[in-house]
Amino acid sequence: MAANAGGTDAHKPYVETEIKLRWDREPEAAVRMLEEQGYRLIESRTLEADQLFDREGGAMRAAAKLLRLRRTGGRATVTYKGPPAGGRHKSREEIEFDASDADAFARVLDRLGYAPSFRYEKYRTKYAIPGEPGFVTVDETPIGTFLELEGAADWIDGTAARLGFPQSAYVTASYSALYREYQQSRPEAPANMVFTSEDSL
Repeated sequence: MAANAGGTDAHKPYVETEIKLRWDREPEAAVRMLEEQGYRLIESRTLEADQLFDREGGAMRAAAKLLRLRRTGGRATVTYKGPPAGGRHKSREEIEFDASDADAFARVLDRLGYAPSFRYEKYRTKYAIPGEPGFVTVDETPIGTFLELEGAADWIDGTAARLGFPQSAYVTASYSALYREYQQSRPEAPANMVFTSEDSL
């Protein structure tokens, strides 16, 4: 996640590099594994409620771009992500900033021709080892648990191997794409990837 568009250099775009890994056990087992490997909690388990926006006809999705408004507690964060580059990792430009008034920002988008599209939620817990160029999140979603590794490409490969995952296990699809795949075999699934009241306890 970028703190701003330029990192330490305001003229150099920030490029996010990441992968996901499917975790087929309970989230607590992932936490235990990370702690055994020396990772320490840097952000406590928090509900992230994400709303994507798109233009009529789905121009953003068609161009593999993303415009997102994330609400986490009392904080609202706006993120733009460009089209991903090819390769085994998902690398793309990211521009991110806080919005002081999320509802006003959504109204501005409406006036500019952007409408809410896909909405999704997850409980995210973040871990890192001091001095390493990346971090791991445990993402609990309505369609299962994922580990997300974000950082330098070599660090991602080394960390995935250390955690017992081959490169063939890398997932570079977005959560919206994963949910569309999930819906294909479950026509009764809701339009958005959100928790029911029972799920979110």
